Amino acid sequence: MRSALNCWKINRDQPHDVFEFCNDLEYDKRGGKMMESRNINLERTALIKGDLKFTNFGQLIKSTLFRKLIKTFIDELTVKKSYLLKTLEPFQNEEGEFKEGAFIDFIYLLNINSLEEIICSGYFDIQFTYEEYSQLFLGFLEGIYNYWRSIQRFMIKTDVYSADENTKRSKAYSLASNNDAFKKMVLDLYRNIHFNVTGKSVSIYRQLPSGAQVAFLTDNFEFDREVKSKNDSLYKVPYVWEAIFEPPVIFYTQSSKRDGVFPVKDKRILQKFYLDSDEWFAIPVKVGRLLSIVYVQKEYLALGAGLFNLFEMATPEEFTKQKPDAVVFFGLDKSLFEEDEMLGFVTKEEDVYYGLIPDSAGIDYFGYMKKIMLTLHNIIQIEKKAMPVHGAFAKIRVGGKKSANIMLIGDSGAGKSETLEAINKLPKSLACDFDILIDDMGSLHFNKEGELMAVGTEIGAFVRLDDLQPGYAYSTMDRSIFMNPNIVNARVIVPQMSYEEISKSTRVDFVFYINNYEEISESTPPIELFADLDKAYSVFSEGKRMAKGTTGEVGITTTYFANPFGAVQLKEEHEKIAKNTFKKMTEVGVGVGMIRTQLGIPGYEQSGPFDAAQALIQFIDELNKLD
Repeated sequence: MRSALNCWKINRDQPHDVFEFCNDLEYDKRGGKMMESRNINLERTALIKGDLKFTNFGQLIKSTLFRKLIKTFIDELTVKKSYLLKTLEPFQNEEGEFKEGAFIDFIYLLNINSLEEIICSGYFDIQFTYEEYSQLFLGFLEGIYNYWRSIQRFMIKTDVYSADENTKRSKAYSLASNNDAFKKMVLDLYRNIHFNVTGKSVSIYRQLPSGAQVAFLTDNFEFDREVKSKNDSLYKVPYVWEAIFEPPVIFYTQSSKRDGVFPVKDKRILQKFYLDSDEWFAIPVKVGRLLSIVYVQKEYLALGAGLFNLFEMATPEEFTKQKPDAVVFFGLDKSLFEEDEMLGFVTKEEDVYYGLIPDSAGIDYFGYMKKIMLTLHNIIQIEKKAMPVHGAFAKIRVGGKKSANIMLIGDSGAGKSETLEAINKLPKSLACDFDILIDDMGSLHFNKEGELMAVGTEIGAFVRLDDLQPGYAYSTMDRSIFMNPNIVNARVIVPQMSYEEISKSTRVDFVFYINNYEEISESTPPIELFADLDKAYSVFSEGKRMAKGTTGEVGITTTYFANPFGAVQLKEEHEKIAKNTFKKMTEVGVGVGMIRTQLGIPGYEQSGPFDAAQALIQFIDELNKLD
């Protein structure tokens, strides 16, 4: 036994750099110094190189990632003053310093030998009985295994993009296969060590998600000269052209709500920063009909991954030949931002709108990623003389008869999505169903025939778990991304519509303001149509709601047109468009009214949207009877 141990000690290789690990201390390449990245108790991000097929345990145990995983887990145990630190006592020198190499040796041997044999060999100075140390190490094993699974894990493979569909499928299958092999290797390592510590196999095998949660295929592309900006570093970072998800995908972020608005600044900033190709990823998407490029610092890849469930991916044929309408940088150095820009800001340079977000724990929330993109979209729509709307739009059918296209306008937490989803809970005898065409943001314009038309932005929805009907989110678990599911304002990002549906112009029949703060009574019915244009405009422009904790606001609040994403920043320009739109709506016969969801009133979180949905279906049914 001793000779086998010595043989391993002498012949072990240097660590394989097959991983990157964003831990508590990392080198700041921008400033050339060590910097504190995040509080030690917060999740990190692990990047796994996807071009490697995992075939032996040494690839894991001798990796840079494994060493850093042990270090950060021990750091956490130290902060918590955990009893599990006793596990490390045999691997400390006379000064009490942890001997990492010896511990790595021990783990490697424990994968192939029993703990009892290793203790008896005397190779390590384990001053515990087998019974004592086996129980101690089991606690450590379970702790580090659960810690690993709590980390945001991404597999990245650089592979040459091909427009050929069969070639693309083959490359995606190869990456998925590598992730499967990695996941199996992690599970087998855990089970081998567990068996060698206890001497017993488990009775129930749980195939826990232990590999990468999301895998990306990336490449470096050549861009046409006329589409490039003056910052050349933007074209040296890897661009994601394919994504593979391993459900259920659950991410925990450092913040769970959004605050403030993004100010619009007149400043030139493009040449004030450099994107390190080892630190940043580019994600090209289509926000409605607009082309957007999102550059994400690797610490925020969980937010970047959410984009694939919310927006249509742009193809290399599109983003290398077409100048983007909007560009987002998420995770830039704080020194680039002024005091009033610490939640992000918007500027225009070289005829392109840019949204910039600083590297800060406070903005580690998908709402910031989504809303900076939609703010850019809305500002561009205002520039085009279209009216951006913060709302949901659906084609609703009742009894198999004529459908009605309903636009619901309201701020976050008003009950737009919740009212539509409540239609699914209505009795089947009503024979009602709907297609969502806009979930959160879109724009209104009039076609040549004078009809009011709507165009959407997103193919998915970013909704509160608490406000969905029970079990709905879990019925879509195999395609959803869950964000902070165990805390207030837990969210799920779920794909819902096709890009073809949301990007085409669709006629609008009714526009309703969503009122979540008034209780239904004889004087305040669930649905009310406005006969007076001025009253209607006043209600919509005031943007009143009861804040639901989805932002930093509390109680009754007002936001101009319930839209802090562009309308507030460009209020003067927006007001001209909005007044003209409302005037034309009344002229062409578009119904304008209010729906009371009661969502902001305690006790009505489920019944309020249900009652609103029931009233809406009855309203549409009455319209059918009049035809």
